[in-house]
Amino acid sequence: MKNQKIMGVINLIHEKDDLEALTQGRCTATVPFGSRYRIIDFTLSNMVNSRMNEVGIFVHQKYRSLMDHIGSGKSWDLQHRQSGLFVLPPITDDVQELSRGDLFHFYQNRDYFLRSQPEYVLITRSHMVCNIDYQQVLAYHLEQEADITVVCKESIEPLLGRARKVRMNEAGRISEIQDSYGPMISDFSNMEMYLMRKELLMDLVETSLAKGHDHLVRHAIVSKLDQLKVFGYIHDGFLACVNSINSYYANSMKLLNPQVWKELFYEPGPIYTKVKDGPPARYKQNAVVEQSIIANGCLIEGTVRNSILFRGVHVHKGAVVEDSIIMQNGIILPNSVVKCSIFDKDVVIQENREVRGVASGPYQAAKRRII
Repeated sequence: MKNQKIMGVINLIHEKDDLEALTQGRCTATVPFGSRYRIIDFTLSNMVNSRMNEVGIFVHQKYRSLMDHIGSGKSWDLQHRQSGLFVLPPITDDVQELSRGDLFHFYQNRDYFLRSQPEYVLITRSHMVCNIDYQQVLAYHLEQEADITVVCKESIEPLLGRARKVRMNEAGRISEIQDSYGPMISDFSNMEMYLMRKELLMDLVETSLAKGHDHLVRHAIVSKLDQLKVFGYIHDGFLACVNSINSYYANSMKLLNPQVWKELFYEPGPIYTKVKDGPPARYKQNAVVEQSIIANGCLIEGTVRNSILFRGVHVHKGAVVEDSIIMQNGIILPNSVVKCSIFDKDVVIQENREVRGVASGPYQAAKRRII
């Protein structure tokens, strides 16, 4: 087991970016989350904590902010020359080829896979926010003698985001994977994490493309469930499926529960992000802060309740922020009220204004908007 190594692939090809104002200029992977993190931080940290020292990110569109955030990978100790972090953009800007599935893009970068040393590859999306040890997934994979292991979540209550369902028997073998997000009677959700031998992946890529098929899940896995031994590994920790604005808001509000925060950010390993030095948050004499997450660099003179404030937010005297998410450098001027809202970076709320949404449909403000 000690000699078994995994390479990580974060697959952003055609990943949904339905977070409305938050994904106008960025991909889902770099949407800010949890006061100072980005969504992709969780996937990267999980891989690093699972002793995966070679990670490839297949980017697709709107990835400028991703490049700025991850840099050389130093914040995740992935800046090594021989292994480390690789960002693999599309090799063409042809619209027709860009529209093709992930297997096509994997094939265009087959040299990357063939030159990599690890025997196993883990392919994952970025929008499943969790804290997981992939070495345990590999141990289960070997124990079951599986061809492919799919990480799943068992939940009687539906996930807040859109996730495909799977069906499996008592032994854990998967018999059906939902092709879309339609209804299926099952308590198991697909976390879009697939572990297999690299050799098998390359075979699936070539055989599928030879038949004119180019989607990993639909064509290479779902169509071969009767031929391959596909098992489901059950993740029993916290999971936030973040692929819609409502799921983003609801899962962010869950972070205000200290137990959820501890489980997501520290168990089984810490979550890392790009380091930005700054002063601690400051609270003036009449400030009121209740059940909130306040990042460094904030200045609180007014009232903040049940909210998440990112770096550098200034809540002026007499201003009230409740049940809201205010991203970096937001300014709430005196005597304004903000409730059930999501503000992107550098939003300014002028004096004596009132902005209200509802939990099922939070108000959104795009970057640098003045209200």
